[in-house]
Amino acid sequence: MAVSDEFLDYVIDQLAGWGQVSARKMFGGAGLYCDGAMFGLVADDVAYLKVDDSNREDFVKAGSSAFNPYPEKDKTYIMSYYEIPADVLEDRELLSKWAQRALAVARMKKGRVR
Repeated sequence: MAVSDEFLDYVIDQLAGWGQVSARKMFGGAGLYCDGAMFGLVADDVAYLKVDDSNREDFVKAGSSAFNPYPEKDKTYIMSYYEIPADVLEDRELLSKWAQRALAVARMKKGRVR
């Protein structure tokens, strides 16, 4: 699971008008953060956003796949991140709406007591 600097820079640039986005490289990929909350990730030059029941259906309708960090070992293991559809990633205005919803999910998850 790797990420090229060029693709990561592209994703951050696409989100530049939306908020103060930063990336932290980890485990060969990168987490996307805004206001201290991880709302997305980039792995193998594919960008993903955080989902729950409030926004998952939009990704499913667009034909997006859930992120699986272990596709060779366990095809059933998925995380709560879905691939950003290409048309959304290319449209800054639309991407900002999807990112805002992903950030809301991340903030809600971050605030939960375990």
